[in-house]
Amino acid sequence: MKKNTKGIGTTAIHAGKMKDVMFGSLTTPIYQTSTFIFDNCAQGGARFAGEEDGYIYSRIGNPSASVIEKKVAQLEGGEAALATASGMGAITSLIWTIAGAGKHIIADSTLYGCTYALMSKDLPRFGVEVDLIDLNDLELLEATLKENTIAVFIETPANPNLKITDIKAVSDIAHSYNKEIQVICDNTFASPYNQKPFELGVDVICHSATKYLNGHGDLIAGFVVGKQSLMNEILFVGVKNMTGAVLPANECYLIERGLKTFEVRMQRHNESAMIIAEYLEAHPKIEKVYYPGLKSHHNHEIAVKQMSGFGGVIAFEVKGGRSAGQAMLDNLDMIGLAVSLGSDESLIEHPASMTHSTYTEEELIEVGIPSGLIRLSVGLENVEDIIEDLEVGMSHM
Repeated sequence: MKKNTKGIGTTAIHAGKMKDVMFGSLTTPIYQTSTFIFDNCAQGGARFAGEEDGYIYSRIGNPSASVIEKKVAQLEGGEAALATASGMGAITSLIWTIAGAGKHIIADSTLYGCTYALMSKDLPRFGVEVDLIDLNDLELLEATLKENTIAVFIETPANPNLKITDIKAVSDIAHSYNKEIQVICDNTFASPYNQKPFELGVDVICHSATKYLNGHGDLIAGFVVGKQSLMNEILFVGVKNMTGAVLPANECYLIERGLKTFEVRMQRHNESAMIIAEYLEAHPKIEKVYYPGLKSHHNHEIAVKQMSGFGGVIAFEVKGGRSAGQAMLDNLDMIGLAVSLGSDESLIEHPASMTHSTYTEEELIEVGIPSGLIRLSVGLENVEDIIEDLEVGMSHM
């Protein structure tokens, strides 16, 4: 994988920039077009045949997308990236490109709710075999690998309970069994600021760019990052033919703008979340806090080994269980009751009834998502104001 030689803030601002030779625009113009004019028939034919680089139709490439794809590829240290219309668009475009009837996928049992539904319910309908296991049980992983295994899917830190999976250990086991297995890591919660999965042996990284990469809560987007050959295949199979998950030019512009503050935003998210996690852990009304930066986190040592920072998401349980937690959420003044994360505004939600309602009650218990768990996405507000609002909410418990 190509290594990034610039600082992460510099890369987020300058990587992938295209010079505007006509007008000298500082920012990348928005290429709000469905199609592109060819100079002649020969050029059009050459582009369709893959013999000449250039744009054809915005479903299979747009200059606005090219800029942010190069930025995200360099931020992750990958060869290439592909922008998609959502995080699930990234995952499904990837999976439908490499998977098919008779293929086998292993995924961790703790996943974002829609990813879990895809793995547990949707892929099996089309003949794809999926085993959902605890990937921290390395012996179980070894026993679950098969000749037809094509991918191992990791989400770490996991949504919503911040479970940490040992990326290098999982990658080493999968590749020792079969070097062709694609080890996939959803790096949304960590972001490339806090975690570099390619350096730990991963083959493909996916993101919901709705979250930290954009950072402003005003769009839906996703990315897949990996080898150029695979990104080409996903573009022409997974996106062009199967999902149509094309990211519009205006959203590309907003992501490019959001990435300009990526480093300073992530610094603030990390710093504030650590302060709030420590505050919650010491609070008499809090039963348990899940944050990989805390020594009390059961996978803290793994997190320290593979992460440079711990992100802006905290999960916790309040004393009094689900009803007390919901009373708290219903009485917050500033923190928004909403189901996203990574925004400049702090958001809070109840996973069991919201983002992870695709799990049954039994499945929630099995994968370590208590019914009273609360997920807090720490925003960019002053940390003392976030804490004050949490106190307001807890006063109604």
